[in-house]
Amino acid sequence: MAHKKPHLPEKICLACQRPFTWRKKWERDWHHVKYCSVRCKRQGAKVTSSTTD
Repeated sequence: MAHKKPHLPEKICLACQRPFTWRKKWERDWHHVKYCSVRCKRQGAKVTSSTTD
């Protein structure tokens, strides 16, 4: 039985800048999820600021 899930919410990973979709395990705290994987979470957000004040 194949399920199609075309309307799941997406976010952009802060580390790799790739889109990732909602997963059941993130159901309770989707608004706090920032990274697509444990690897990206360990890597953290890449600081790329081209402007300096």
